[in-house]
Amino acid sequence: MSQESAVTWLTQEAFDRLSAELEELSGPGRTEIAKRIEQAREEGDLRENGGYHAAKEEQGKIEARIRQLTQLLRTAEVGAAQPSDGHVAPGTVVTASIAGNETRFLLGNREIAGDSDLDVYSEQSPLGHAINGAAVGDTVTYQAPNGRAIEVRIEKVEPYEA
Repeated sequence: MSQESAVTWLTQEAFDRLSAELEELSGPGRTEIAKRIEQAREEGDLRENGGYHAAKEEQGKIEARIRQLTQLLRTAEVGAAQPSDGHVAPGTVVTASIAGNETRFLLGNREIAGDSDLDVYSEQSPLGHAINGAAVGDTVTYQAPNGRAIEVRIEKVEPYEA
């Protein structure tokens, strides 16, 4: 499945927060950056106009974030995390022993966790792909980007609480 067609699970809180951000960037955010670019243009020579170049760079970042949010929200599946049945799924917090080191993380999209300090792994990542569907007690192996095979033992699975 390509990343463009992948469904992304989001909590209602995350969906609402991201929708509000998209609305702000698409309306007032675009208007504000357009004003800044116009003001900088009026200052004269654009080749040596730092304010103009900074505003154009920020405009590019805003437009990229608008595209990212639009795609994410278009493919979002919104709802509460399913009660844990002991299997890893998007929206679950997993405690696992990875190459002998215990770690706790959320399987899903970084946007779900918001300001949380919880590590997040995408279900499309090598680790996420390997553990998705695994049960507590299962040991799976995935290939890291450097080519090493890494063993992962699922210790605990719980629903994500925002």
